[in-house]
Amino acid sequence: MTDFPFEIHATQDRARTGKLVTPRGEIRTPAFMPVGTAATVKALYTDQVADAGADILLGNTYHLMLRPGSERVHRLGGLHKFMRWDKPILTDSGGFQVWSLAGLRKMKEEGVSFKSHIDGSSHFLSPERSIEIQADHLGADISMQLDECTEYPATHEQAKSSMEMSIRWGARSKAAFGERDSQTIFGIVQGSDFEDLRQQSAESLQEIGFGGYAIGGLAVGEGHNRMVEVIDFTEPHLPRERPRYLMGVGKPIDILEAVAHGVDMFDCVLPTRSGRHGQAWTWDGPINLKNARFAEDDTPIDPNSSCPASRDYSKAYLNHLFKAGEYLAPMLLSWHNTAFFQEFMQTMRTAIANGTFNELRANLKSRWT
Repeated sequence: MTDFPFEIHATQDRARTGKLVTPRGEIRTPAFMPVGTAATVKALYTDQVADAGADILLGNTYHLMLRPGSERVHRLGGLHKFMRWDKPILTDSGGFQVWSLAGLRKMKEEGVSFKSHIDGSSHFLSPERSIEIQADHLGADISMQLDECTEYPATHEQAKSSMEMSIRWGARSKAAFGERDSQTIFGIVQGSDFEDLRQQSAESLQEIGFGGYAIGGLAVGEGHNRMVEVIDFTEPHLPRERPRYLMGVGKPIDILEAVAHGVDMFDCVLPTRSGRHGQAWTWDGPINLKNARFAEDDTPIDPNSSCPASRDYSKAYLNHLFKAGEYLAPMLLSWHNTAFFQEFMQTMRTAIANGTFNELRANLKSRWT
């Protein structure tokens, strides 16, 4: 297994900035990965995503294995060629989506049996199958181990059993991944909101050895403050020299606090999902452009942005597009939100490098909370 070189360029307290170097390009950290669920970042061209500043995308194992099928993607040249994206791709393991199926799945030591939400067909996902799909068929630069997502809230006994299953599946995922020259695999720390379990999980995964370490099992209902507490007591048990990835997060305030606690990578569907529903993320917090108060507002969302969607279209025009049900409305707002999240990450990287991150953090928290 290859550990991609990870360089830390500057730190301020626990916040850090640097880069993860992959054969397909450098990933500047802290990094936000737009989510390309079905081999597309919804409503955007890949050129727009790259121009917005994204260094890496996330692909979805569960959805791609069901449609169009990972074997088909492989026959068509792999996910990068299929979706016309030549930068790095990280794929999730499929575990979270299968976990969210509830009554359609059955978990056991070997893996998880589930029925497709599309047509009801039966499927089986094991650690070995997940790695085959991610690394072999899709050609992901970074694959994730298959883990068992823990219910929240959970008792200590439930969380321990789930966490230990994830460790065993982590070892199997790593063994299936084997030795590869241009790809790597990340482990996933579980343990719900129990400090001793998070420590045990982190230490056990390091004994197995991964190219990076994710914090899983958050943003599942525990709330912002508890999330930050879990990150706070988990991060010290993760190796400094490897990237840390907080899965499925999230809102800008969540990302800001996670960066302050030493996290390097993030992903979330929020920018495009918000964009499809009329919500724009801004430096002063989110606004809903469907609201009547924007009907005659001729100012852009952000006149200082480098993104045309943010800079060149008025709020009144966007309000009109949403009311008229025009396709362009979610396209423009998804573009804006994607660019805003990337500008936010760049602003944090610059502040950490300049030693002004704490001031930035205090300023943004005063606006967003």
